[in-house]
Amino acid sequence: MLHNNPHHTWAVRATSTVVLALLCGVLLSPLASAGEKYRSAFDAAFSPDGKLLAVSDRTAKSLVFFDVAGKKIACEAELKGGGNAVAWAADGSKVYVAEYEADSVAEVDASGKVLRHLPTGVRPVGVALKGGLLVVANSFTDNVSIINVASGKQEACVAVPRNPYFVAVSPTAPLAVVGNLLPAMPAVDPDCAAAITLIDLEKFNVISSILLPAGSTSVRKVLVSPDGKWAYVAHTLGRTSLPTTQLERGWINTNALTIIDLTAKAQYATVLLDRLSEGASDPWGLALSKDGNTLWVSLAGVRRVQKVDMGSLHKLLAGGIAEVAAEKKRDPTTAPVWQEIKKDPKQRAALANDLAALYAMGLTEKFEIPGDGPRGMDVSADGKTVAVATYFTGEAVLFDGATGKVEAKLPLGAQPTADLVRQGEMLFHDGITTYQNWLSCVTCHPSDQRADGLNWDLLNDGIGNPKNTKSLVYAHLTPPTTWQGARANMEASVLGGFKHIKFRVPTEQEVNAVQAYLRSLKPDASPFLKDGKMSDLAKKGEKIFKGDSAKCGTCHTGEYHTDLKEHDVGTKRSFDNTANFFTPTLLEVWRTRPYLHDGSAATLKDVITKMNPNNEHGVTSGLSAQDIDALVEYLNSL
Repeated sequence: MLHNNPHHTWAVRATSTVVLALLCGVLLSPLASAGEKYRSAFDAAFSPDGKLLAVSDRTAKSLVFFDVAGKKIACEAELKGGGNAVAWAADGSKVYVAEYEADSVAEVDASGKVLRHLPTGVRPVGVALKGGLLVVANSFTDNVSIINVASGKQEACVAVPRNPYFVAVSPTAPLAVVGNLLPAMPAVDPDCAAAITLIDLEKFNVISSILLPAGSTSVRKVLVSPDGKWAYVAHTLGRTSLPTTQLERGWINTNALTIIDLTAKAQYATVLLDRLSEGASDPWGLALSKDGNTLWVSLAGVRRVQKVDMGSLHKLLAGGIAEVAAEKKRDPTTAPVWQEIKKDPKQRAALANDLAALYAMGLTEKFEIPGDGPRGMDVSADGKTVAVATYFTGEAVLFDGATGKVEAKLPLGAQPTADLVRQGEMLFHDGITTYQNWLSCVTCHPSDQRADGLNWDLLNDGIGNPKNTKSLVYAHLTPPTTWQGARANMEASVLGGFKHIKFRVPTEQEVNAVQAYLRSLKPDASPFLKDGKMSDLAKKGEKIFKGDSAKCGTCHTGEYHTDLKEHDVGTKRSFDNTANFFTPTLLEVWRTRPYLHDGSAATLKDVITKMNPNNEHGVTSGLSAQDIDALVEYLNSL
């Protein structure tokens, strides 16, 4: 059991209206009024002439156009699915927005009229335009659709490692840069991390997949510099080799900006957005000035925007410590990492562990944002105004890019009072209610609250035996919530998460809200289903799964495909203190890789074959290749 340090418990700046209400014991209305929809601003993009700002709404399923000069709503387009990423056509006549649940992209003219719904893969998030091509990141099907805008037909569908979330295109080359939200490799791999994928938009193939630093996940917005030389990506950076004994100095988690060298097709540098005693929880959106010298990053967990001097940063990365120190009037000895980089460029790798590198040289500052959950961003053509979409307050906030002074708050519409579930969702994404703001619950449970694909050494079952993050969908119905049963149920895990991961003692209201939110989560339909039905191959796999020979259904039984019991299935590793682990649910198993308690199986096929040589995890060694494919198809259908 961790000690409860009073400094940890009370050093919390809970500034949002909901959190303050909870801390004061104020009961907000239990339910939003019937028929009311929450407004949840997801992405924002200025029109090329700067006169309009398009803001997508994830929960109200709409696209709102604001008159920037008048600071008012110009029009609103109703969408078929939740509004995700937004991209304007070069001439400003149309805007394209991903329709999440509808598996399409809406083409909307500047008057708010929906012209077409272009079919995509499953659950599109990111969109980008390159000439006459629309590039769409399909988050559920691990592929990218390349659509001919003129014909509306798909030219190609390119497979990428995992969960493509956002996409950017180069202004100087036929190149798309795709950020893959989660790792696609075994969690026991010391290099386990998410990747950035480069796609050739002429040949429609993958040029390269570039791993981010080990522990990188929750890869959000990506951008390409105006000269086409660099790609920038925001993400979290977990310290998974360390036990979760403290939060100070990024011990558990840090928050990062990675620069990709598009010429060399390699990671160039990763810098931390945190400070020595303050985290920059959950970086999300990016906006870049037209000259490429200034970058803004939205910090979703702490309601801030961070400004980074990219011009000076690139000089430092190239060894220009003396020049930048003179320009910034800084003592170069306060940041020795830059002196080491000048001597040896390979020392850029050390930046991923240096919490002082940006601040010591005066390269960055943070601005408070009057809204909760800042996500998508854009900067006006003149570089003076930055817009950020605040998800939970349902607004677009405009601020001065030089000073951070707020110019306007533009509501997408009427916002219902948050019910208990919405309060819990807000708290789940809140890094301010964490000691020193290092992380939020969603840091380890991204992708709509599933799992980050990493192994963590939590102390609830001893030290030195890391385990893979579990999904929280139906956690209240499939106890216990931990692999060894150290947390008897979801309710105990919520309380333990506050105390031993966020390092503070929560109020009863906060605990109730987060628990209500987790109970509200429902599994998504599998993308492997066709019109809600299993394929013939999956039906064959179901017979194998439930049959007497394979015996998979012995433990994975019932509505949730678990007997809620612990078993020794031959997966114990040298560092484990037991061979017994509780049977996990198989619901949504298609989206929760890697598998097994230690994440050692990258795919379901690996579970059945590589990780089950002695038939302790079902009798599968005698299955034919066709039977194995059928079994995997069935599992992916759950």
